[in-house]
Amino acid sequence: MAEQQALDEVVEFTSDLIRIDTTNRGGGDCQERPAAEYAAERLAGAGLEPTLLERTKGRTNVVARIEGTDPSADALLLHGHLDVVPAEAAAWSVHPFSGEILDGVVWGRGAVDMKNMDAMILAVVRDWARRGVRPRRDIVIAFTADEEASAEDGSGFLADEHPGLFEGCTEGVSESGAFTFHDGGGREIYPIAAGERGTAWLKLTARGRAGHGSKVNRDNAVTRLAGAIARIGEHEWPLRLTPTVRAALTELAALYGIETDLSDVDALLDKLGPAATLVEATVRNSANPTMLSAGYKINVIPGEAVAQVDGRYLFGAEDEFRATLDHLTGPGVEWEFQHREVALQSPVDSATYARMRAAVEEFAPQGHVVPYCMSGGTDAKQFSRLGITGYGFTPLRLPQGFDYQALFHGVDERVPVEALHFGVRVLDRFLRTA
Repeated sequence: MAEQQALDEVVEFTSDLIRIDTTNRGGGDCQERPAAEYAAERLAGAGLEPTLLERTKGRTNVVARIEGTDPSADALLLHGHLDVVPAEAAAWSVHPFSGEILDGVVWGRGAVDMKNMDAMILAVVRDWARRGVRPRRDIVIAFTADEEASAEDGSGFLADEHPGLFEGCTEGVSESGAFTFHDGGGREIYPIAAGERGTAWLKLTARGRAGHGSKVNRDNAVTRLAGAIARIGEHEWPLRLTPTVRAALTELAALYGIETDLSDVDALLDKLGPAATLVEATVRNSANPTMLSAGYKINVIPGEAVAQVDGRYLFGAEDEFRATLDHLTGPGVEWEFQHREVALQSPVDSATYARMRAAVEEFAPQGHVVPYCMSGGTDAKQFSRLGITGYGFTPLRLPQGFDYQALFHGVDERVPVEALHFGVRVLDRFLRTA
């Protein structure tokens, strides 16, 4: 078990990393280097030899390798991103980059997404160095830039330009899973991610005939785009169950003593109550209009109108997604990918999944571990280019009323100190047995 110094350090490191403002506003507007240097210094203090890598100045990644005791074993990738999404300080109870510790809770942007996990990794590695612990398999540690945007300066750059650093890695672990989900009925559920929907950020462009706002215009780009956006927003996507989602529904139904009837998934979800939120976003593709841009003056009909749509598709359902968008946009509206990444599917019967489950159950014996699929995406998508199977595993034991999922990109992001301590113990247990 991790020693007290590791438990102290995970809190210190989480707070310190939050205080390093690594806001990623998109379009290259971010500087991860100070956080990367902070992480690299602490890895070096554990006797490792971290490498700092940049595609773009200031967009820094850190990679280090811990040699295992079994050179014939496949290596494991352990990764976390250093950037965070923007935070408007005026809306927060505590300044988002203060890293304050109040009443046993660490506050600030990145507390759950995902400087907490970065801190856990550092604390465990340093604890091992003090105790002379070595894992069975090689562990490659990667702290990445740019996950909150395109990942082009982060995991994408590492996978494409520095694949040799990940030689031997067959599996990877990162955000976000093994957190406490309270179902409202006294049960603690710990979902471990074994899949991700694919990312399809879209740009829609409608073109028409520009003209005076007072004239009849049957070729209005704004009208054409509005129709396409309405059709997309109102579309009911059909059910599509991936193996991970099937496993999640089956295990949740068993937990609640419900017959697993996958022929009527919506009815099954209704019976699961609050636990349905772990699954309901991943039984279908989705496409949500998020941005609109058209025109420059009220009495001028523009010749072009543009919209952005956040699309997500299930493993094996990309062709259906594309065909549906072709149909929904209709004539006169073109669509293209602004950013696209693959959907992921990971086995829930693997030895690594079993070891993650066992590590959680050791420290939360009252908990119920289930697989789930992430509705969004992580750096695991980019690392999958190297043949690395990804899992979401950032262990946190959370109190009732703590809405973990709502704090991702939300106001007043924070993490309990005890949750960080739990995370260090579970991560240590898992990595020593992995």
